[in-house]
Amino acid sequence: MGDPTEILSSMDKMQPIVHQTLSARVYQDLRELIMSGQLQPGERLTVAGMAAALGTSAMPVREAISRLAADEALEILPNKSVRIPVMKRSRFQELVVIRLVVEGLAVETAARRITVRQLAALATLEQDFTREISLNEPDVNQIIQINKQLHFTAYAAAGMPTLSSLIEGLWLRIGPVLNLDLRNSASRRRSDLPSVAAHRGLVTALRAGDGTAAKAALACDIEGAAEVILAGDGLRPG
Repeated sequence: MGDPTEILSSMDKMQPIVHQTLSARVYQDLRELIMSGQLQPGERLTVAGMAAALGTSAMPVREAISRLAADEALEILPNKSVRIPVMKRSRFQELVVIRLVVEGLAVETAARRITVRQLAALATLEQDFTREISLNEPDVNQIIQINKQLHFTAYAAAGMPTLSSLIEGLWLRIGPVLNLDLRNSASRRRSDLPSVAAHRGLVTALRAGDGTAAKAALACDIEGAAEVILAGDGLRPG
């Protein structure tokens, strides 16, 4: 049997590691919810509610909230409650311009580097997106998840981790408003939705190794969604 002093010393070293791992998991889980548009602008969150949903205690949730507030993905209000920020129109337009450049570079590069396996995964996601969005009663949350997976599969194919990290930062800020058109407009959930054609064009261009066409297809997707969002009431004036 080991020396009790050594055992206690080992446990003391393990506890911070376990805490850090749990805190990181909670941060990543909340980050994913925000990036994928599962939380909407103006939605209020509570520490207790998030802890219950994630199956954890309040402490790692509070730590995750602090980090996400620093990332500008959450807003801590004067009464200590937490809210998904409501974005200004001007900031949304600025982020759209940046996305066109940064994400455009990713798919343009991906056209030269994408593997057969990545192409197959991307084609499957494109088919899943089209199939789900064509249903009479589509699952909007499912559509949103597939859309994010499709985009990030294409971006990962560029083989540029730093660029992918920059794109994640953009989606962390824009995620909650990115899918307002899908959530709030039943007329947009049709098989002739611009994003359906844009996704198909993106996959076709990447398969052909055509970076210019891939960038153009992505631009159609980003600008088509932005046009509908700007026409709605989900953004703050200014």
